[in-house]
Amino acid sequence: MNLIKSLLASTALLLAVPHIAQADILVGFVTGLSGPVSSIGIPNAKGIAAGQAYVGEIGGEKVRVIQLDDGSDPTSSARNARKLVEQEKVDVLIGTSGAPQTLAMATAAIEMKIPMIAVSPIAPVPPGEGGPWVVQTPQPTPLLLQGIVDNMKAKGLKSVAFIGFSDALGDLFYDSLVQAAKSADIKVIANERYARSDSSVTAQVLRAIAARPDAIMLGGTGTPGALPVIALSERGYKGPLYGNHGMISADFLRLAGKAANGIICPTGPVTAAEQLPASNPIQKVALDFRGLREGQRRGADGFILVLFLRRLAGVRRCRQACDGNRRQARSPEFRTALRQALFTTKEVVGTQGVYTYTPADRHGVDDRSRILVQIEDGKYKLLP
Repeated sequence: MNLIKSLLASTALLLAVPHIAQADILVGFVTGLSGPVSSIGIPNAKGIAAGQAYVGEIGGEKVRVIQLDDGSDPTSSARNARKLVEQEKVDVLIGTSGAPQTLAMATAAIEMKIPMIAVSPIAPVPPGEGGPWVVQTPQPTPLLLQGIVDNMKAKGLKSVAFIGFSDALGDLFYDSLVQAAKSADIKVIANERYARSDSSVTAQVLRAIAARPDAIMLGGTGTPGALPVIALSERGYKGPLYGNHGMISADFLRLAGKAANGIICPTGPVTAAEQLPASNPIQKVALDFRGLREGQRRGADGFILVLFLRRLAGVRRCRQACDGNRRQARSPEFRTALRQALFTTKEVVGTQGVYTYTPADRHGVDDRSRILVQIEDGKYKLLP
C-alpha cells in the first residue's frame, strides 16, 4: 500500500488550496453490458465499480460515474459518448469493450475535445486539434504480440497461421503479428477470418491446418474467441497454439474448456499477480484489485482509473490556484486542463503496467506491462 499512501499524500498537498469551491468529478463510462463483447464489458464495469469504491472521493471531491451500455455496437458507442458530453456534461470519458466500439467512441471524443481513457486496444487515432485527447490503459498490441513471437523464435518455429476476427481488432492482431514475425524471420502463411456472430469456423480451421504451419495464432477474444479453439481440438490439431489478452476471461475458459489447455497468451501482470516476484512494484496494486474483484481480471483496466484521477484532481487544483482562475467543472478550459494533466502522468503503478503518458506515447507502458501465461485446466500459469 506504500504507492497508494504516497499518491494520497502528494494529492492532499496539492488539494490544500483555500477558498476553492469543490465539485464532483464526473466520469462518463461506456461499456458493453450486452451483445457479443459483453464478456469483456461486464468485467470492465465491475473494475470501474471497484475503483470507485476503492477511492470514493478525492480531496473532498466525489467521483461520480455515469454508465451507459452500448450493446457492443459501435454506433451506440459514439452516440452514448455524445450523450454523456452534451447532455450530462461529464469531465472525462472512459470506454469501451471491443476495438470497433472504442474507436468509434474515441473519434467522437476527439471531435468534442474531451479527454478519454480507452480500456480496449485500438490502432492509433489522429490527435485532433491542440494535440492528443485519448490515452489507452491496455498494452499496445505490437508490444504484446512481440512476446509470443519471441517465444516462437525461442522454440525454433518458422511459420504461423492466423485465425481471427474479420474486423478492426482482427486487423490489429494480424498486422502486429506480421510486423513482429518479419523481424524474427517467421513466415505468416495463412490469414483466416470470421465474424464475431458466426456459429462455425470449420472452413477457416481446415484451411489453416492445410497450410501446415508450425504454430497457429488466434485473433479472437471473449466468448467468440473460443470457437476456433474448440474446432481445432475437434479436428485433432496438436501443434502450438498462441492466443491474446482478450482470452483472459472466465467466459472464454468456461466455453473453451479443456480445448484451451496449452494456449500461450500475452497479458498484463494482474493475470498472474500472485506468481510475480515480491520485488515487482505492480504486484501490490494488482493484488489490491484482485482482493476487490477476484476473478474479474479484465476489469483491471477500469481500476487504473482511480490512480489517474488522484493525479488529475491534484493537478486541477494546483492549476486553478496558480493562475487564479476558478474554472468551473464541465467547461472546455477544465477539459483542456485535464488533458494536459493526463499527458504529464509519470510512473503511475497500475494493475497492468507502469504508466508514463506523453503526447508522443499514448500507451505509456513498456515491457513491464507484459507477461506470458499458459492455460492449464482453467488457470493461467506464468511462463519465464
